[in-house]
Amino acid sequence: MEFNLKKIIKALLLSTSEAVSIKDIQKVVQRYHAQAASESTEERPAAEPGTEPAQPPAQPVQEVIQDIIDQVPTLLTATQIREAVDALEVEMRDANDACRILQGPEGFRLVISPAYADWVRLLRGEPRPQRLSPAALETLSIVAYRQPVTRPEMEAIRGVSVDSALNRLMELELVAVTGRADLPGRPIQYGTTDKFLDFTGLRTLGELPASDVLSPAQISEWIARATTPVAVTDADMGLPAADTSANVALEAPPSDTASSEPSA
Repeated sequence: MEFNLKKIIKALLLSTSEAVSIKDIQKVVQRYHAQAASESTEERPAAEPGTEPAQPPAQPVQEVIQDIIDQVPTLLTATQIREAVDALEVEMRDANDACRILQGPEGFRLVISPAYADWVRLLRGEPRPQRLSPAALETLSIVAYRQPVTRPEMEAIRGVSVDSALNRLMELELVAVTGRADLPGRPIQYGTTDKFLDFTGLRTLGELPASDVLSPAQISEWIARATTPVAVTDADMGLPAADTSANVALEAPPSDTASSEPSA
């Protein structure tokens, strides 16, 4: 039997529905060598008096087992495991396999390919998954790129209320409360969850694609302008400016000569 890291990883992923991390795979290899060492150091039972010692087997079974043990490295690095997982995922895609490997923040998980998801859904009698609305997707994008972000900041970017979209995202556990901002009123801040990473197929938030439209500084300036009240004058509204000189003349008090009565 030849040591094949890709097949071993696939077997480990098939054995559980939970995520298998790099540390889990490294621990399996360490346990393999520890078990092999303990078995090799066990004392053979002594032969009873008057009996002949057991003859060695015809085939060198122990040598074959030792050869397999020698093929297994004593320590697998994280790079070796990731390379094996990436190569296994490419093979599964090229072969149009019914399974795919999902890499999340907790590790690797074997999932059903989207092409065969409807068949599994029909077997379980489950309804079709609901798609996120454009409003929910826009709100989720704002939270992902601007987190931690407050509700007024989200509404300043979208220009409309985010109550319905934000409540939907929290129901799906894609967004959660992360704390309160150090601002007047201590508004609540929101951020994405680990389920969001699984939903998008990302391992970390650093894998989010960079935006080449607006920089974070430009967005912050935009939010500051949108949340700061601006005094609007009559000229801004297109109204004619008031004639202040006429108003001053009308409001001027009468002079002393005009108000004095003629003397007798």
